[in-house]
Amino acid sequence: MPSTYDELKRRALAEAQVAGLGGRPVITVGMGICGVSAGAREVYAALQDELKKQGVDAVLHPVGCVGFCYAETLVDIARPGQPRISYKNITPERVPELVRDAVTGANLRSDLALGAWGASPSPAIPNIHEFPEWKHQVRIATRNCGVVDPENTLDYIARGGYAALNKALFDMKPDQVIDEVIKSNLRGRGGAAFPTGQKWKFLAGSPGPVKYILCNGEEGDAGAFNDKALLESDPNTVLEGIILAGYATRATKGYIFIRCEHWLPIQRARRAIKQAYDLGILGKNIMGSEFSFDAAVAQTGESYVSGEETALMEAIEGRRAMPRPRPPFPAAVGLWGKPSNINNVKTYSYVPEIVARGGAWYASVGSERSKGTGLVCLSGDIRKPGLYELPFGLPLTAVIRDVGGGCPDGKKVKFLQTGGPLGGFLPASLMEKTPMDFDAMNATGAMFGSGGIIVGSEDACVVDVTRVLTEFNADESCGKCFPCRLGTHHINQIMSRIAEGKGRPQDMQTALGLAPSLAASLCAHGQLATNPIRTAYQYFKDEIEAHIKERRCPAGRCAAMRSHGSGALAGAGNKR
Repeated sequence: MPSTYDELKRRALAEAQVAGLGGRPVITVGMGICGVSAGAREVYAALQDELKKQGVDAVLHPVGCVGFCYAETLVDIARPGQPRISYKNITPERVPELVRDAVTGANLRSDLALGAWGASPSPAIPNIHEFPEWKHQVRIATRNCGVVDPENTLDYIARGGYAALNKALFDMKPDQVIDEVIKSNLRGRGGAAFPTGQKWKFLAGSPGPVKYILCNGEEGDAGAFNDKALLESDPNTVLEGIILAGYATRATKGYIFIRCEHWLPIQRARRAIKQAYDLGILGKNIMGSEFSFDAAVAQTGESYVSGEETALMEAIEGRRAMPRPRPPFPAAVGLWGKPSNINNVKTYSYVPEIVARGGAWYASVGSERSKGTGLVCLSGDIRKPGLYELPFGLPLTAVIRDVGGGCPDGKKVKFLQTGGPLGGFLPASLMEKTPMDFDAMNATGAMFGSGGIIVGSEDACVVDVTRVLTEFNADESCGKCFPCRLGTHHINQIMSRIAEGKGRPQDMQTALGLAPSLAASLCAHGQLATNPIRTAYQYFKDEIEAHIKERRCPAGRCAAMRSHGSGALAGAGNKR
């Protein structure tokens, strides 16, 4: 007989007491992929050795990314009775002095500290809650990121995890769960922003008994890393959201779909699923209820289009990831011909808190039509690249200037490239009047998409960036339908020619004229492929025309044009 939630919670709290609440220092290391890339594994190993060498009885465990990617490798130290302090950019060479001074000694090493999580024990260590990049945040989906042990489900339970599932299973009918999601006005976070509750209602109305819940974790463009971060940092929140979706729609099995190169999200999602089975949170009669549900990780090869919902199903079924014609839609005929629902990783991550606190609570956050928060991935020419959970409605100027710290070296922002490679450009002049909002950003021609924002400073070249985006779109076309297969390559050929100083007067009109043909593509990859060139030309026409008519790159970034002697103005650009 599976354990009840109360039994699991008692066990989790008892283990937490033994592990860390018994008067020992607790040390955590940020081991999301950003931390690992910065050397977190080596830091973790050095901490293990040094604690042993200095005879320190402390708890050491990994956490995911708290969002301050710019400060990795982050090491947090919580001494008994004192607030947790984060130490930034820690290397293995720093570990011995950190353990000697900040774990057991009286020197809190303000020189290495990023900040304290609460009232600071030292005036030289700032309070992180007062950081601009933290003050604007409302942490719902990321509430546990950087805190919970992503490899220990009991740690998640000790912090309130799976309480929402227990509430749904024993106090709510499936339709009531859907009602709360509808009340929340949660819109899908994969890019399309379709109302989640409505989508679930479609599946709930489809006949069973076999129905599937699919979690789309295929995150293939360089500017987006929030899905990976959630799976790396708090996989149980994602899993709880999936199980809740299964209960609400009377589905029987869930798949978390991740591309094979994303080894850390795969590893942590699999571990969470295995532990959930061991604890009776997956399988037959979950936590003693009458509801049964299974889950597994499904991998795909490196294909951006496999994130399209019907291509995703093709991939899970073992075929090449190509979109299917619609209708029929997945809620009627989905995976293996059975009714299915597809949502993004982020979308499911909101659901536990919506069920726990109510849809009206969630709808109280955000803007009029974009409720809740967005997980913003800031990268490019920005001082504080990272992952930030921000309420919709926040002006983009606050996102870039306050949260991201603006461009390095006092440079001015020139543009934001938002919504991924199929998204658009938004010039700095529109940042002031445009909030972070699905509809407001769509109105500019850009889009919020899945939350990626790449910042371009005054030194960036719009033509060069557009060329890269169109190259990505051409390379990632699956080739099934000819408007996309041929159109994306045609656009990339034109942009490459312009970047090389060989543009023709009619080039942009030709490229933009492909939009009606591309709109006939089977999926959004072709349908949206003209977005980058359309918005680039809409806002930076003079710069593109300079490349075509004057054979010069005003920003001095197009290398081929410089090498072909594009004149004194290109040389002037190089001096900037």
